[in-house]
Amino acid sequence: MTDPLALDRQVCFALAAASRSVIGVYRPVLAPLGLTHPQYLVMLALWERSPRTVRDIGEALALEPATLSPLLKRLEAIGYVTRTRQRGNERALDVELTDSGRALRAEAERVPGQVVERLGMDVAELEGIRDSLTRLLEAARG
Repeated sequence: MTDPLALDRQVCFALAAASRSVIGVYRPVLAPLGLTHPQYLVMLALWERSPRTVRDIGEALALEPATLSPLLKRLEAIGYVTRTRQRGNERALDVELTDSGRALRAEAERVPGQVVERLGMDVAELEGIRDSLTRLLEAARG
């Protein structure tokens, strides 16, 4: 009989180990862009739509404001985004790409291909894994 508590049977372990490993693959690919992996995720959200509120970015990335705020401050410090308070709603903060932030997108378009190459896996297989993880995320959010 298989042990239900065996480490290699745990979804949580497989996810945690895979996450650390895949993010490790991204690090050297993102280094020339001057981005960390969390900053890259913020930029992806902004390349989809800019401006966005901090709240909207947080919801898109499933990040709390306390986690997102330092990322946005750093991206602003390096000149990729601006943060401005909304008129009439001092609590809402808009985040918008700068010209440099928009221009970075052209360089970042090489990231997915480089990651696929480093992983040495078929794109269709990676897409299937992504789709399965998306379903798992939705199930966990209930």
